[in-house]
Amino acid sequence: MFGIGFPELLLIAVIALVVIGPQRLPDLARALGRGFAEFRRATDELKQTFEEETRAARSQELRQKLLAEGKIRPPGAVDPYPPEANADGESSPATATPLSEPTLAATGDGPVTAATAAGHPKSTHG
Repeated sequence: MFGIGFPELLLIAVIALVVIGPQRLPDLARALGRGFAEFRRATDELKQTFEEETRAARSQELRQKLLAEGKIRPPGAVDPYPPEANADGESSPATATPLSEPTLAATGDGPVTAATAAGHPKSTHG
């Protein structure tokens, strides 16, 4: 702190003891301690306020950038891609048959396999 070592601090304390006197020295030390504590609180509060304002400015800047790039929508904007829209023109998932379920061949012989789908009449179910 200010380049003051222990010998210099001891000299200042002895001079303060002689000038101020032993009765008022503890009161002066308490007042100085309170003053330094108040100064530290004020600087910490100022630093915290500065950091909050900086964070808010960065957040606003990022929001404006994302809005300009079209990566986010402002509140109340209409979704350009509603979930019910289907771009490929196929039927909705509720009416489509899942691929994992076996389908019966047109003749009713059994499930359609790669062999029957390729035109081979032999069924694999025996």
